[in-house]
Amino acid sequence: MSDSVDLRRVLVVLPALNEEHNIDKIVAEVVAELPEAAVLVVDDGSTDATSARAREAGAQVARLAVNLGVGGAMRTGFRYAVRHGYDIVVQVDADGQHNPAEVPDLLRELAEADLVIGARFAGKGDYKARGPRRWAMKVFSVVLSWIAGTKLTDVTSGFKAAGPRAVELFARHYPAEYLGDTLESLVMAVRAGLRVRQVPVAMRMRTTGTPSTSPVKSAVYLVRAALALLLALMRGKPAKSA
Repeated sequence: MSDSVDLRRVLVVLPALNEEHNIDKIVAEVVAELPEAAVLVVDDGSTDATSARAREAGAQVARLAVNLGVGGAMRTGFRYAVRHGYDIVVQVDADGQHNPAEVPDLLRELAEADLVIGARFAGKGDYKARGPRRWAMKVFSVVLSWIAGTKLTDVTSGFKAAGPRAVELFARHYPAEYLGDTLESLVMAVRAGLRVRQVPVAMRMRTTGTPSTSPVKSAVYLVRAALALLLALMRGKPAKSA
C-alpha cells in the first residue's frame, strides 16, 4: 500500500449506543475530513434516536436488535466491509473523544502495518488514566508490547485503523467478549502474523454526557481486563479460511 490511501476503499465504523445527541455531529466531522470514505454507524441496541440521527447526517446504519457491546458492533462493521468491498476499516467512537482529523495519520501508517492504534499515551495530548485503570493499562501495554515485538503504549484504545489483512481476519474472528475489541483483537492480530503499530493521538472531552467511573468500577475493570487478557493468551491461533 502506498502513502496515498484511496479513501473510496475506506469504511469508517462508529459503534454507537444511545448517542442521539452526538452522532450527527461526529458523522459530519468524519464526512468533512474524509469526504470520499464511507461511514457506517452500528447502532448497538439503542433505545433513542441514534439510528435516525445518523441517517439524517448521511451515514449508512446497521441496527442491532440487542446490545452486543463494542466487539459485537465492530464485528458487524468488519463483515459489512468485506461484503461491500472495503479494504480498510477505521474505528471511531461515537461520543466525540476521537478526533476524525487524526484519521489520516492512522491511514498513512498502514503503509508499514496491518493494524494501527491511535495511542493516547505516546506524547501527544494530556489524557491521563488514574488509579487501577492506569496500573492495568501499563501492565497490559508491557505484555502486549512483548508479544507484538514493538512498543505499544495504549493497548485499550478504541481508535484504530485496520488494513486489508486485518479486515479479512476480523470479519471472520473478531472477538465480541468484554475488552475483546482491544486486548484480544491485538493478541489475535499478532498471532496471525499481522504487523501492529501505533501513532500518537490526542483525546477530546465527551461532547455530551459524563463518563461512568468510580473507585469500585475501576477495580472491577482491573479484574475483568486481567481475565480478558488471560483468556486471549490461552486461546489458540484463529483458523485460516478455506
